[in-house]
Amino acid sequence: MKNNNFKLIALGLVTGLVNGLFGSGGGMIIVPALIFILGLKEYKAHATAISIIFPLTIISTIVYFFNNTIPLKIGFLVMIGALLGSYIGAKVLNKIPAKILRKAFGCVIIYTAVRMIWI
Repeated sequence: MKNNNFKLIALGLVTGLVNGLFGSGGGMIIVPALIFILGLKEYKAHATAISIIFPLTIISTIVYFFNNTIPLKIGFLVMIGALLGSYIGAKVLNKIPAKILRKAFGCVIIYTAVRMIWI
């Protein structure tokens, strides 16, 4: 049990560092780790990742806000659409077959990585 707790804390540390450094990306680490290292089902891994990323995002937002790094108007406008999108995504998650969900998530990660390398 102690070994598993160490893995969970180490996973959280890496996820927090990625989230703090890149402003997001914790899900790209936490979801595969929860699935492949801890054996969670895809639906539970995605839902757990959101609950883990929420407090990370609050902490990062506070730090970025006090460093005057956030263009507030842009942030609020994007947040309006993101709130609607996250509600729809959370409602639809259990309706998507796990195999399709895994492939879609992988494609998003690959696409994002390729775009970041060539931009």
